[in-house]
Amino acid sequence: MEEPPPSGAVASPADWRERLAARAIDGAAFAVLYWILSLVFHAVLASGDADRGTDPRALPGLFAGLIAFGAYLLYDCAAHARSGRTAGKKAMGIRVVSYGGAAPSPSALMKRAVLCPGVLLASGIPLLNLPAAVLGFAAGLFILLDLPLRQGLHDKLAGTVVVKDPR
Repeated sequence: MEEPPPSGAVASPADWRERLAARAIDGAAFAVLYWILSLVFHAVLASGDADRGTDPRALPGLFAGLIAFGAYLLYDCAAHARSGRTAGKKAMGIRVVSYGGAAPSPSALMKRAVLCPGVLLASGIPLLNLPAAVLGFAAGLFILLDLPLRQGLHDKLAGTVVVKDPR
């Protein structure tokens, strides 16, 4: 049975399982993009790196990560600005709104969008990988523990809430 919206809320907060499924749907496309870019950059750049004594996987992975990071930011911000939802959120019947129920501002959407791919990008950098993993874990944990709105760290940073919206 669906919980009623919290006092003052415009709709019921999305369940963590809906949010996780939406993130997985959106993330799958960018994982494929990263993989393809890694293969291309590895084919182009890796042979020269081995001659210099550096790890031949470093630059191709970095370039692929930066491009996938930028593409994800553009996709996430544009999709949320247009309809309040990405393809994954649409499939799961949820959307992002500001605290009052209005569409979030572009700056709020950018703040919200940077956390997930930022954590993934930082996890590949030595000395940043452990703090990035802790931040990523904490962001997900907030969705489980924050009641009644079930906001992640990225939602708190941006002043947004993910709500049920089956239309």
